Amino acid sequence: MSRTRASSSIALIALTLVGGLALTAPASAQTEQAAAPRVAATAEQRAAYGRLDPLARSVFWSREVEVNPADPVAGVNLAEALRQLGQHEQAATVAQQVLVTQPQNVDAMLEIGRAHIARGQAFYGIAALEQAKTLAPGDWRPLSLLGVAYQQVRRADDARAAWNEALRLSPDNAEVMNNAAMAQMTGGDPAGAETLLRRAVAQPGASLQMRLNLAMALGLQGRIPEAEQIIRRDLPPEAAERNLEWLRNQVRPATAGVETDTASPALVRTWSSLQGQ
Repeated sequence: MSRTRASSSIALIALTLVGGLALTAPASAQTEQAAAPRVAATAEQRAAYGRLDPLARSVFWSREVEVNPADPVAGVNLAEALRQLGQHEQAATVAQQVLVTQPQNVDAMLEIGRAHIARGQAFYGIAALEQAKTLAPGDWRPLSLLGVAYQQVRRADDARAAWNEALRLSPDNAEVMNNAAMAQMTGGDPAGAETLLRRAVAQPGASLQMRLNLAMALGLQGRIPEAEQIIRRDLPPEAAERNLEWLRNQVRPATAGVETDTASPALVRTWSSLQGQ
């Protein structure tokens, strides 16, 4: 079954579970069920849906928001699922609605920041992230995201300061180091990014994406064989070939004496999108 059909099937299952057995129940039962007020899912049901893919989670959390529009947990989780589906503006809007009823909800502020960063308009998420930093001075997450946002709007000094403070609060944090490294990559310094990414991938919380980002840093320096070792270890053959071909295409212009746009944030976005194919 293809990934798209599988996601659609999960979404259908989610809708079926939400709807219960109304399709097979007697007419009288359907009438009684329609008249009964809908209630929020249990903690166990929420935990179960939290392990599903973004499409299924968006269906589930949409239903939870319909049951109780003032439920901040449902709102934040719906925003996260929408962002992961690429619906960034909708995600920001949903997270912003959470702040109507809970003006100091830090998780909602973080989702606003993530959504605007993801759509390439980080400027519009900075205020929420700065507010989150003020409300949660001991939390490294607002600082890590602020570093990304500042870098996107070309406030490099502020970005470095935010990441340094995040690492002070959470030393050897793989996510912070990865974010700082990707900013160096877009700034045309893949060698500097490599140093940070090697530290990041050595941490227990390192992810597949971090290892692939290290491969990108190596590839952009022309060290394709080293990048290939990482890529073939972590990706199936077809996906590995796509990533390697992309890296080779970035290096070829440089070897031919043509300037390569290693400073472009579009390169990083393209690389990340390859992992989702």
